[in-house]
Amino acid sequence: MIKDFRAPDCPDRFEADLCIVGAGPAGLTIAAEFANTRWKVCLLESGGLHSEHASQALSDGESVGPCMLDPGISRLRALGGAARLWGGGCIPLSSLEMAAREWVPDSGWPIGWNELAPYYARASRACRVEPGGIEDGSFVPPRGAARRAPPSVNLSDRTFRISPVDYASTHLDLLRAAPNLELVLHANLMRLDVAEDAAAVLGAAIGGLDGRRGRVSARLFVLAAGGLENARLLLLSDQVARNGLGNDRDLVGRYFMDHPRCGLGTLHGGGLDRLARGYAWPLDHAPARAHRQLSLSDHAQRTHRLLAARAWPFLVERPAPPGVRALRSLRASLRRPANPADESRCVERQLLDALDQDLPARLPPPAPDPGRVRLALSTLRHGGHLVHAGCRKLVRSPTVATDRIEMVGYFEQAPNRDSRVALSDQRDALGLRKVKVDWRLGTLDERSIRTAATLMASDVAAHFKCDFEPADWLHDTSATPRVQATAHHMGTTRMASSPGKGVVDLQCRVHGIDNLYVAGSSVFPTGGWSFPTLTVVALATRLADELHARIAAVTTLATSWPTGML
Repeated sequence: MIKDFRAPDCPDRFEADLCIVGAGPAGLTIAAEFANTRWKVCLLESGGLHSEHASQALSDGESVGPCMLDPGISRLRALGGAARLWGGGCIPLSSLEMAAREWVPDSGWPIGWNELAPYYARASRACRVEPGGIEDGSFVPPRGAARRAPPSVNLSDRTFRISPVDYASTHLDLLRAAPNLELVLHANLMRLDVAEDAAAVLGAAIGGLDGRRGRVSARLFVLAAGGLENARLLLLSDQVARNGLGNDRDLVGRYFMDHPRCGLGTLHGGGLDRLARGYAWPLDHAPARAHRQLSLSDHAQRTHRLLAARAWPFLVERPAPPGVRALRSLRASLRRPANPADESRCVERQLLDALDQDLPARLPPPAPDPGRVRLALSTLRHGGHLVHAGCRKLVRSPTVATDRIEMVGYFEQAPNRDSRVALSDQRDALGLRKVKVDWRLGTLDERSIRTAATLMASDVAAHFKCDFEPADWLHDTSATPRVQATAHHMGTTRMASSPGKGVVDLQCRVHGIDNLYVAGSSVFPTGGWSFPTLTVVALATRLADELHARIAAVTTLATSWPTGML
């Protein structure tokens, strides 16, 4: 069942067994695990079925740290959440990424890789990235893609898959059909209200941009609103716990991590096409196609005391022959242009453009459109170019020869207490304090980025017999790499076995609060370089099992609310 909190006929009071805040991959996974059971689930979504400017503006905030991270362009408020902008990359964490490494302070998950393995299998089915079994830090390479030695002892090959799942559309029919699921759109969590001792959540106060207010009572509550918003919502819930819920030890919002990225340099000559076939081209033609990922090896991490890292080759073409250029332009002219009135596409395009800044462009900008008739005639006149391009594809070479490869590195960030999310003094349209992000890289991060970049780029150049032109910051040993965020927000409600080291316990329950849980990458103690979504879904599946086990034993804590609690 789907309701819109803006609609006049939508109630302002809701009662459920389970209340989930956020309808992204984590929240939708948990809701799906409860579909068609006897437990009533209320799923709150800040946005609508599609992206909207007004809802998206609620994500705006401040960036006050030495590394720029704009909160307004790195998350999305609509059904599906950040998965609406997701590239689909799925890979499990490696055991080393989850391990307590002596050279990485505050590293180590309180659960082991083997404990997550069965949930990775379930997450793979949910993300439709089968076939392909899971192994430590990788999918099993597809049949026919022979295992091979990586370019050097410093490098390793890990296999990831591209999920074809559109989280919003995939779950929409289920949300409409399952009688026990209730999705409430445009319902923003204002705060969680708790008992006098702050040991249990009594209910959730919700609000709409039109000024409407409401409340949700439930047995269990799950925050699944993303790495920034989960921390913000805990900090905003300060009516009883003056520092915010779960924040007695000043840990909520701390240890904020992303996956910083930066250019490593340019490869020219040599075996560029061989490098492209190995790492830029898919390994199979499955719906969830597989790719090799060039990674820093465990050996290199231990030997040089480095963080995890990966490098991706961005192929930049030579000027395309006239026939290929004409065919591409003709195809582009036949596509339906974006409608400026399509608010959802406009919002998402703006965010994608912002997130893609500084990434290499594979193709040159298009020339002025000469008209479809001229393009068609030019395509026919240069048919030989198309035949040649087709022959190149048959032997797994790029359609147009590669001019150069721009290498971009993506890096793990070490847990850092001073890298944090806090509350701003500025307020949003709901009257709530905005988020303030202080994103910081430590000495280990900067040393690891520089060393890993040098190892990966130089070893690749040597193996494929290419000339390597390093980025300017690699030339200058005193320069700091100009990193960009990847919108993988992690660590702000980190998992730990004791409340002195983290915000949630091994079952993702907030320490000291009986019926409040957190889902998503905010619980990651470390993030490695691995794309986080598969792990988010695996942990959400694991949390759903915990909620199933507990829900019958938890009584509804508040069926009526005292006056003034809204």
